[in-house]
Amino acid sequence: MLKPVCLLLPLLLLSGGLLPAPALADASEFVLGELHFRACDLKDRTDGRLLGARCARLSVPEDPAAPNGRQISLRIGIASARTANPLPDPVFLFAGGPGQSAVESYPEVAGGFARLRERRHVILVDQRGTGDSNPLKCEDAEGGSGFSAEDESDAAQTAFVKRCLERLADHADPRFYTTSVAVGDIDRVRAAIGAEQINLVGVSYGTRAAQVYLRQFPERVRTVVLDGVVPPSLVLGMDHARNLDTAVHGIFARCRDDAACHRAFGDPAADLDRLLAELRAAPLAVSFRDPKSGEMLKEELGADDVIGVVRLFSYSPEISSLLPLALHEAVESRPEVLMAHSRLISGDFGEQFMHGMQLSVICSEDADQYRERPEDADTLLGTAFVHTMQVQCAAWPKGRRPEDFHQPHASDHPVLLLSGEFDPVTPPAYGDETLKQFRHGRHLVVPGRGHGQLGIGCVPRLLADFIDAADASGLDAECLQAMSAIPAFINPNGWTP
Repeated sequence: MLKPVCLLLPLLLLSGGLLPAPALADASEFVLGELHFRACDLKDRTDGRLLGARCARLSVPEDPAAPNGRQISLRIGIASARTANPLPDPVFLFAGGPGQSAVESYPEVAGGFARLRERRHVILVDQRGTGDSNPLKCEDAEGGSGFSAEDESDAAQTAFVKRCLERLADHADPRFYTTSVAVGDIDRVRAAIGAEQINLVGVSYGTRAAQVYLRQFPERVRTVVLDGVVPPSLVLGMDHARNLDTAVHGIFARCRDDAACHRAFGDPAADLDRLLAELRAAPLAVSFRDPKSGEMLKEELGADDVIGVVRLFSYSPEISSLLPLALHEAVESRPEVLMAHSRLISGDFGEQFMHGMQLSVICSEDADQYRERPEDADTLLGTAFVHTMQVQCAAWPKGRRPEDFHQPHASDHPVLLLSGEFDPVTPPAYGDETLKQFRHGRHLVVPGRGHGQLGIGCVPRLLADFIDAADASGLDAECLQAMSAIPAFINPNGWTP
């Protein structure tokens, strides 16, 4: 059974991995408004380095309607400006998922904020239920980070959810971890640091959170950047199967149209079909080297593992360029590359997301609109994700969803929307739809790219220029035309024979 690992993939893939991650700050104490930031080490998941950083804490009521009730503690990080006199309107990063920590994910995308930090602080708030802000962490039967039961039966999925709720019962009420509640925390942080207005940068699911904040606190917003855009009307997860198939078909078509790729691999779609058929008949025991530890391991590779890897590959052109090669190697009895990537998915990526928080968001905001569409049955993802979430949400407590939550919200704020041409989860059409509600918005589609643009090419400069000027129309975005699709790897050395 394909596990619902995450709806919108982590910032690790959104950055493109092209820019080095600078240190957030030195380890000395830093005071901003009412918050005292002190040293805290962050681990860069791309290379394992520890980055010196500063973090603070702020207590907020779990139930906003009961300010004297149970309090939860938010973790707040700061990537401080490099000037002694920063501008008064900091940048707030809204992380993806739902379920990802803004503080822990920042090192992978820090390069995208390098220009912004010349003049402004970047504030990183772990959304309630994520990171170190009273995390809603579910566990599988073995006690590890879990997203569903190994047993695909409805009864096992329900038992998994009930086990998670029992674990959370003494410190969290899942009804109060929705997006609408969480953005109230963001505004409390804004007030605590003494900022009259802030600039919002939302990534993937974070674009939903940023838009909800804009709707609730319009007078506190100066500019908005939405990268990997989620329209207000979108039911998170419903279109994943269709969008992934479209993206994968595009990757395979580009290989068939490229003489060198076609000569080396023929039709990658045929390789994938053959591999999935073989693994559905009998999973394969694979000996491979662990991509992190270097240890030799032996594990089973199944069809769902391959689908998970294909989904991961499709998010980034750098990784998707390996897909035809990896599939061809697997059908030629060399599945080690696919197995190593499957190990990564079930390890680090799973640990980055708090599934309980994801359930609080999805079950309250989207699940009542889920439908198992027959036409999705023949896609790679099929209807398993939607069905599993329906079953889990039936047992999960629901928070309140505002009546206009999925309605467009017109705004005169300056808004910059960013999409990748080949994004498999938030395609450019989502950006086009969302742009209609912003009178002073502009949508830039980056050629040849996948999900997430923050650290790509000249985007960090465009990001800083937009926020400085608070004007998207005047941006000179000609530099984006230098971007293009990355050719498929013909062998492990690259795309040349």
